Amino acid sequence: MTKPPGRLLPLVAALLCGAVLAQAATPSSHTVMSAAPSTAANRQQGSSALPVASKRGESSSTKQPTRPAVKPPAPKPPADDWNLARHGKVLYLTFDDGPQQEWTPKVLQVLRKHHARATFFVLGIQAAQYPELIAAERAAGHSVGNHTWDHKTLTGLPDAKIRQEIATGVQSKCLRPPTGATNAKIQAIAAAYHQRQVLWDVDTKDWEKPGAARIEHAIMAGARPGAIVLLHDGGGSRAQTVAALDKALAKLTKQGYTFKSLPC
Repeated sequence: MTKPPGRLLPLVAALLCGAVLAQAATPSSHTVMSAAPSTAANRQQGSSALPVASKRGESSSTKQPTRPAVKPPAPKPPADDWNLARHGKVLYLTFDDGPQQEWTPKVLQVLRKHHARATFFVLGIQAAQYPELIAAERAAGHSVGNHTWDHKTLTGLPDAKIRQEIATGVQSKCLRPPTGATNAKIQAIAAAYHQRQVLWDVDTKDWEKPGAARIEHAIMAGARPGAIVLLHDGGGSRAQTVAALDKALAKLTKQGYTFKSLPC
């Protein structure tokens, strides 16, 4: 074999090297050109995690009572239980708009002092906030009535809202419409939930804060066997109510009255 001239060797070597480099730069048919999408791309496509929504009525700092689900109707009380006058010299003390953390315990203390039972017509929104006070009322032998969820005047509401206000109040056999505003439709809706509408015979008007002496006088003047007396343990300061209640119960006890709760 004839060897190439020595001066041609560098040229041949350069050509061979160039061919090798060109072959390496050309991709083969098995090369994968795609890559996993970036995190930013995932967010743009809606695949990023969303924050968990907070519950209705809650904030980062406080928890507000929320309206519960509609509860089944309470059992209907026997009709004879409502023949209140037949029990003799008995008064039925009732307290609206609670429970309230300051005044409800003071009312309970006065009732305990005079061995009296009463009925508390409570708001559902207040009961949800102070369930321990509802438990204390029942543990002391008092009964608990429904005063709706949040004290809206029922006569100004559509039927669906009336049902909601009644059904989400506390479980009871009794309903007292806020402010006493009622009509045949409200009474019928309450009856559908097996709740008897309960108003009052004696309005002490203690919510006007007329002074303890006037509240006491109203209780004494209205006292008669079977009478239902309207008072309040919520809705503002009830210092006058507590003072009047203490004096009136002392006097009425001497007159031979006893104090029972309604069959709620």
